[in-house]
Order: sequence, then structure tokens, then C-alpha cells
Amino acid sequence: MSDFSTTDQQTLDGKTAQASDAPLFDDKGYTSFAWLQNMDMTPFDFPYINQLLVQGYRNWLQQSNGISWVNEEHTAVFNFTGVRVAGREEDNDEDLELIERCCLSREMEISQRKLRDGSLAFVYMVPVFCRNYKGEAFAALRFTLPAQHSVPEQDALLAAALHFRSCFYTRFEYIFMEDILGMKNRSDREGRRRSILFQIVKRMHDKIDVEGVLDEVFGSIAYLFPHVDITLYMSQDRHSRNPQVKPLLLHERDEDVCVRAFMKGQMAVNEPVGAEGEMTEIGIPLRGKQGVYGVFHMILPSGAESMKEVDVELIAMMADTAGTAFENAKLLEQSNVLIHELRLINELVQRLNQSLKLNEIFEFAVQELLKMFLADFCCIVQLDQEGNCFKVTSSNVESLSLHSYSDEDGVAGLIRRTGEPLIVSDYRKEGKISSSFMDMTDSLSLMAVPMKTSGTPRGAILLSSKLPHFFSYDNYKMLQMLAPHIGLAVTNAMLHAEVRRLANMDMLTGLYVRHYVDKVIQRHQEKDFCGSLILVDIDQFKQVNDTYGHQTGDRILKSVSDIVRSATRSEDVCARWGGEELAIYLPQLGVQQALEYAEKIRYRIEHETQPQVTVSCGIAEWNWLDKQISIESLFYRADMALYEAKNEGRNRIVIDHVSNS
Repeated sequence: MSDFSTTDQQTLDGKTAQASDAPLFDDKGYTSFAWLQNMDMTPFDFPYINQLLVQGYRNWLQQSNGISWVNEEHTAVFNFTGVRVAGREEDNDEDLELIERCCLSREMEISQRKLRDGSLAFVYMVPVFCRNYKGEAFAALRFTLPAQHSVPEQDALLAAALHFRSCFYTRFEYIFMEDILGMKNRSDREGRRRSILFQIVKRMHDKIDVEGVLDEVFGSIAYLFPHVDITLYMSQDRHSRNPQVKPLLLHERDEDVCVRAFMKGQMAVNEPVGAEGEMTEIGIPLRGKQGVYGVFHMILPSGAESMKEVDVELIAMMADTAGTAFENAKLLEQSNVLIHELRLINELVQRLNQSLKLNEIFEFAVQELLKMFLADFCCIVQLDQEGNCFKVTSSNVESLSLHSYSDEDGVAGLIRRTGEPLIVSDYRKEGKISSSFMDMTDSLSLMAVPMKTSGTPRGAILLSSKLPHFFSYDNYKMLQMLAPHIGLAVTNAMLHAEVRRLANMDMLTGLYVRHYVDKVIQRHQEKDFCGSLILVDIDQFKQVNDTYGHQTGDRILKSVSDIVRSATRSEDVCARWGGEELAIYLPQLGVQQALEYAEKIRYRIEHETQPQVTVSCGIAEWNWLDKQISIESLFYRADMALYEAKNEGRNRIVIDHVSNS
């Protein structure tokens, strides 16, 4: 704040400027103030000169000290209407008549009268003329002298009147000069104030951040008016590091000066009332073109002079400038935030689309959301396939993993019913909702947004913090923007998984296709120590088709597939190997165990199909002791065993000789 000069500060403090060093006399010997002698009044000024007449009269008496007949006892001064304004008071109407005569004749008028004590006295009424060429009488000077006293010469009375006029014009010139100097000081003050305001405006607009603008305002006011206590009450949802910035809570402040200034957008003042010591409060709005952002609350020290020491108009102009600079910085800040949000969204979308695996997408989304919003806990829930309950698909809370909840309860149930996002600042005070997620994590702040599929909520994203009022409105909007992208990535992954599933499924039987079984067996041969393969072939299936038709043949094939699927374990892989042949791979089972499954399948098919059909089975095994481990070898040996079962009369099971040895 050293940019303000001492002269600027003196001007703001109301100190008058020193007289210039110009000489009082020029080279011709005339005073530089000689022009004042040409200054005069007009008749329009006469009604307003009573105070000047009194002051001139006092100076005249003081300067005439020692002249016995020049004192308040013997003199008085009258204005142009004949009203006595100073000096001796007498109950006599003759004064008005004397004044009229002397003003008309432009000469001294003399009369004799009795005084209150009964003694005789001579009264001299002398007109006092203006300086101008017309010489209008603007006052009259009365001399009341006792008859027994020696009476001065009339020239002495006229000289005394001229002396009075000189004293009067001295006061007139003083006031005129005081007025000129006052105008000059005001002009200098305004110029200095504009200079200071320009410097402040320049420095404010040099700041490109909100905090910098606010610091500049506080620093400028503190430098110019160190005795003023100032606080900024902000209506915005922001946390400032400056201790002089506080939130403006309208419902708590009732109708004080800050509320009035904020609501009306104009400066409001609470004048001190009552006993000494009460303060003066001023509320100055911080406003821009788009609205009012806060209120500067100023507390002035007690005392009548406190308001004079503060240039409230300058502070108001500084506040207007600060409002514009604040708005510009705020817009820049919002633009940067928006750019940052768009960059985050772009990066998140790219990362999400890099994977088409649901588990990876959910885990990545949870980690990124926790990092982006600095939250303590995150949970993503989805409706199950039937849409009857919510399942926790991903969370950093281990106790919540794979939990199921009713589709009507909690935050997720509320979001499903309303389809709207939710933010909770303090869960303890909310009281309207109940959430297992909030209770288990002991959280107080919550943001929850729906994940929609075709406009229908099918899941929800929940973020929480243990601190109250943790999430801002910007966080809330940001999460709402991210949710559709996460939901879209999840939908794409689910569609991709469904496409892959359909690509690996036989549409008639619902079993896997052959190439899928090849991949599964290859993976198991890389990590397991053994496994068995069962090939199942429906006996004389062509005859079934020829006898009952292809529709019945398809129904028989589907029934056999259902029996095979229900008779095996969940980890076993059942596939349609081709035509009426089925393949069953049993991970980590030997041929004897595979034989038990095959016999169960053969028996059920023979007794549960209608029309009745039978099957032949071939079994082959591999283990890690084999010299050659391959899918082709396993299928070849199982196929040979199946061929042997067919040749031996069908409806039987044959184990590969290598596997059986």
C-alpha cells in the first residue's frame, strides 16, 4: 500500500493545503490579492449579511479600542431593512425613519431624543455604502451620544463609519477567500481521490483470482482508514482463507444493516442513538452486473467526528469497483473450474471406455470418484436382473460388498422412486431418510445420483464424508454430470458382456458353442492338474427326425441339453459340439468321477425323454503327467471312445483306453 503518497493521505484526512510560495507583491508593487478590493456585494446579497455585520461590528469595536464614543454603549448597527443586528438597543421608532432619510439622502442624519433615564442625547445615523460605483447603502451605523458630553466632529463619525465598512469588507474578503480555498481543497481532494481510486482500480483489475481481489480491498481500506473495523459477509458458497470474510446468513441476521444493504443493493447506515459509546454501522453491497455477492460491514468508532474522518463515498466507489473485479475474477474462476471439470470428464470417460469388464469399470469409478471429490466412502448399487432389490456392485467399504437391499428402502430406494439426485449436509439433522450406508460408515455428508438406463433409474452412486457440510453445490453438479457417463460405460460393458455371452451360446439348446469350450479347456490345462471330457451323442437321432419331424427333434435335443445342464456342477462347461452331439468338460475330475456323471445323464435321458431316446457317451481324461497335453488330443480320445460305444450297441458309456489304463 505504499503507492499512496503522504499528500493523498492528508487530502483524504481533510487537511487544507499550504499556501503557495508565490510573492505577495508583483514587480509593479501591487499585491497579488488586489483583485479582492474589486469584489463586492449586490442587493441580492443584503438579506444574508447579518452575520457578517455582527462580525464586522465586533472587529470594529476591537480595533477602535481607546476611542471613548466607540463602544457598545453608544453605537449600534442596522441592516438595510432597519433591523438592529448588534450594539445598543433602544425602544424608539425614530431609528427606522432616520435610516430611511440617510439612505435616501446618502448623508448622515442627526436627531435629538430623550433616553430611558430621561437625559437628552444626540443620535447620528451614518449610512454604510458598498464598494461599487452605485454606492448602495447596505447598512447604517448609529451613534448615540449624551448631550452633556463633548460631541466629535462629523468627519470623525464618517471616518468611524468608513472604518466599520473596512472591518466589514475584511470579514467579507476572508469568507470569500475561505470559500475559494474550500473549493480548491475540495477540487484537490476530488482529484486526489480519483487518483487513489484509479490506483486501487488498477491493482484490483490486475488480480485474476477472487482471494486477491478481496485482499486488495481489505488492504486499501485498512491503509486509508486504519480505525475502521470492516468485515465482508459473503452470500456465495465458498470458503475464504481471509478471517475477515464470513458467511451471510440472512435468516440469522434478521433486519440489520447488512440484510438491508444486501436486499436493496444500496448502502445502508445505522446512526448511533442514545448514550455515548454506541457505534455507527455501515453496510455497503459488493455488487456486480449479475447481482449482489456480499456486504461490507463497517463499524466506525463512537463520536460525532467519526463519520467525518471516513470518506464513505470513496469506500462505496471502492466497493463498486471491487464488485466488478470480484465478478470478473469469479467468472474466470468458474471458467477454469468448468474447463477442469470438462477435462476430468473427458479423462474419466476415456478411462472408462478403455475397459469393457464390469468389475474393472466399477472399481475404477469408485477410486476416481473418491479421489475427485475427496470423499471418505463410495458405493455403487444396481438393480438385479429381476429388478426386485439393489445389489452393491462396488464399494471401498468391505462390509458392504455384495450386499443386497430392498428396492424401496434407503437412499437408493428414494432415488429410484423420484428419479432425482440428493444431497444431505448433515445426516443427523435430516431425519427424513434412513440409510444403511450412512449408518455403517458413520457419515454426515452425502451426495447420491441415479444411474439411468433409457431414462429409468437402474442404480445409484453414493458418496459420503464424515464431516458435515463437506460437499459444495459445485461438487453436486459435477457428480450429476459424471453419473450419465459412468452409467453409459456400465451399460456398454453389460451389452458387450451380453453380446459375448450370446456369441458363445447355442440359441436352440442354451449351451455353449464348441469354440468357447476350446478356450475354457485351454485355460484349465494351463493351471489345473487334471480334467475330464464327456462326449454325448443321441442314438439314432436321424430316425427321430424322420419319424416325428424336425420340431420334435429340436424339442428332444433341448430336453437332453436341459438334463445335461441340470446333472452337472456349476463350474462344469456344457456345450453343443455339433448336430446331436454334446460335450461336457469337468475341471479337476478324473474318469471315474466323470463316469458317475455320465451314467446319471444316460439314465435320466433314457427315462425322462418323450419320445424316448438314448445316448452313447465317450470319456477321456488328461493330467499333468501326460507326455502331450492338448485340446485336440483330448477330443480325439473322447471321440474314439464314443465311436466305440456306438459300435458296441449304443446306450452305453465307454472310457478311453489311455485314460482307463
